[in-house]
Amino acid sequence: MKMSGVLLGLLTLYVPLTALAGKVPLAELCVVLAGEWQGTAANPTLAPMAVSTSVMCSADKRNIYISVSRGSRFSNSETWWFRQQQDKVLLVYGNGVTEDITQQLTLYQQAGSFSFLGEGEINQRPALVQLQFDPIKASIEQPVAGWQWLQSAHYLDDDSEQYQVVRALSLLKP
Repeated sequence: MKMSGVLLGLLTLYVPLTALAGKVPLAELCVVLAGEWQGTAANPTLAPMAVSTSVMCSADKRNIYISVSRGSRFSNSETWWFRQQQDKVLLVYGNGVTEDITQQLTLYQQAGSFSFLGEGEINQRPALVQLQFDPIKASIEQPVAGWQWLQSAHYLDDDSEQYQVVRALSLLKP
């Protein structure tokens, strides 16, 4: 199955975070995510498209800056700036089209996956937000070939008890 097919399939999945997850500092994610990535991005209303993603960490690993290439959702690139603040992480999201969004999140790790959780607004609706990074396994020799980044929301004005995937991105080594 092509990666775009996998992404579309993942858009319908619910990815719960169980009680076994533990809080971790931003430095834990910084170590495994830093670098240049290629892949695709998809959301439920648009066809998958090729994107490149750059992930940079500050020297103290208390800041992660993610830039998703032009064409992922808007005509210019989007940026995700995560900053460690005590046991919380401050996210500033910008796309050059809409107002920047600031959110406070908590970072958890479970079985090799990382998940940011917090309360915010998605598509002008109040929501619980989940940004999940799951490792993509390649083989025994190369245990992690990349990451699947699922951006999900549980809308607070909805009776559903599940998170809905808003967008999925694959991060693969070029």
